[in-house]
Amino acid sequence: MPLRTQSSLDVTDDVLQEISAEATKLISEYLTTIAERPVRAENYAGKTTQSIDAELSAEGLPLDQLLAECRTIMDLSRHNGHPRFFGYVASPSTPIGAYGDLIASALNANITCWRSGPAGTELERLVVIWLGSLIGYDQQAKGLLTSGGSMANMIALLIANRRKSGADTSRKGLWNSGPPMTIYASEEVHMSIPKALALLGIGRSNLRLIQTDERFRMDTEALDDAIARDRRAGRRQIAVVASAGTITTGAVDPLSSLAEIARKYDLWLHVDGAYGGPAAMADPERFRGLSEADSISLDAHKWLYQPLDCSLLLYRDPEAARTTFAYTGDYARTLSNDPVEGFAFFEESIELSRRFRALKLWLSLRYHGVAAFRAAIAENLRQAHLLAKLIDNEPSLELLAPVELSAVCFRWKDDSEDKLDGRNAAILQRVGARGHVAISNATIRGQFGLRACIVNHRTTDHDVAAIVQEVLAAAEAV
Repeated sequence: MPLRTQSSLDVTDDVLQEISAEATKLISEYLTTIAERPVRAENYAGKTTQSIDAELSAEGLPLDQLLAECRTIMDLSRHNGHPRFFGYVASPSTPIGAYGDLIASALNANITCWRSGPAGTELERLVVIWLGSLIGYDQQAKGLLTSGGSMANMIALLIANRRKSGADTSRKGLWNSGPPMTIYASEEVHMSIPKALALLGIGRSNLRLIQTDERFRMDTEALDDAIARDRRAGRRQIAVVASAGTITTGAVDPLSSLAEIARKYDLWLHVDGAYGGPAAMADPERFRGLSEADSISLDAHKWLYQPLDCSLLLYRDPEAARTTFAYTGDYARTLSNDPVEGFAFFEESIELSRRFRALKLWLSLRYHGVAAFRAAIAENLRQAHLLAKLIDNEPSLELLAPVELSAVCFRWKDDSEDKLDGRNAAILQRVGARGHVAISNATIRGQFGLRACIVNHRTTDHDVAAIVQEVLAAAEAV
C-alpha cells in the first residue's frame, strides 16, 4: 500500500493563493466601505441563518459560495468600526492590526511559555513593557495580555486575595482561610468586579460600594470611614478597586488619594482602566497617581484600536502572581533555569492555552508610531467636548454628567419630569431604528439618559454633529 502524501485537508499552492487573494479582497472591500453601510443592519432573529446555507454538508463547498455568504454575514452585522457607532466602548481595528491577527492565526502559536512560543512570549513581554511605559505606570512593568478587562480584573483580584490570605489558601480553600474578605469600589464600578468576587468565592455581598462625588468619582473620605469601620468589626480588607474611566460617564477616581488610603491600611490598589487607561497617553495629568497602583487593567481593543481580543493586566510584583498561580504538572514543567527560556505565562495567570495577542499590537504600534495613537486618542477626547458643546447649544437637550473622557451622557428635556424617562427611552429606540447613528442608554442619578462614547479613529466632527441631529429628528418623530 503506497504511503499517503497529502491530507484530506491540504490544498494545492494555486488554491492557497486563491483563498489568500479572495479573502484579502473581501477584507479590503469591507474596510473601504464601512462608512457607507448602515451602522446597524436591518436584521431580526433568524435572518442570518435564513440567508445562508444552514445545512452541514459532507462534501466541501465552492470558495466563491462561501465568501458570498461571508459577505452576507458582514452585511447583517452591527458595525462597531463604523464612524457613527457610539453605542459602547468598542473601537475599530486598524487595518494593520487586523492583518496582524491574521498572521498570528496562521502561525497559531500557543503563547503559554517560552518553550511553547519563544518569539511570541518575548514579544508579549516587550509589548507589556511598552504599554506600562506609555501610560506612565512603570518603565519595566510586568504583566500579560488577556482576553478582556473582565479577565484582567479577575486575575488582579485573585492575586490581591492570595497576597492577603496567604498562599496556603490555594490548597485549603477560602473557607479555611479566616474571617470574611472585603473589597472596596465606587458605586460606579464596572459589573466585572462584583462578578469576579462571585467567581472567586469572596461573594458579591463582600463588595463595599462607596458613594461618589458630583463628578462621579469615589468619595475618599467615605472610603476611609468604611475601611476603618470594617476593620473595627474584624473584617479582612483585601483591596481597593479604583476606576480610571467608569463605563457610564468616564469618571476617573482620585488615584493619588486612593493610593494613599491603600498604603495606610496595607491594601492592594487595583485600577480598572479597561476603558480609560489608554487616554493616559494623551492626558497624563488626569491620571495622576496611576503609577502608584499595584495592578492596572487596560483594553487595547477598546481605545488602542485593536481587534478583539486584546486586553492587558499590568502589575509591579510578579512574585505575587507566581505565588497565586504556580502549580505545574510534570508534563508541562519548564526545565530551564534561564530567566527568559524558563519563563511561563501559565505560572502567572489562569490561562494555559493563550493566543498570540501581542503581534497585532506590536505591528500596529510600530507601523503607525506612538505619536499617531496619542493623536487619535486626543482627537476623540476633543470630539467628546465638541458634542457636549453642541448639546449645551441646543435648548431641548441637557448634559447629565461632566465630560471627563470620551463618554457623553445627556437627554432630551422638553417635557414634564415624570415623562422624561419614557420619552428618552422612546427616542433611543427611534434613533436605533433610523440606523444612521448608534448610541446607548445610561442611568444617571436615577434618570434615564442617552449616552455616546467616542473611541473611533474614523469619526469626524460631522459624524459627531449627526448625534444631535438624529436625536432631535427622533424626538420630533416620537
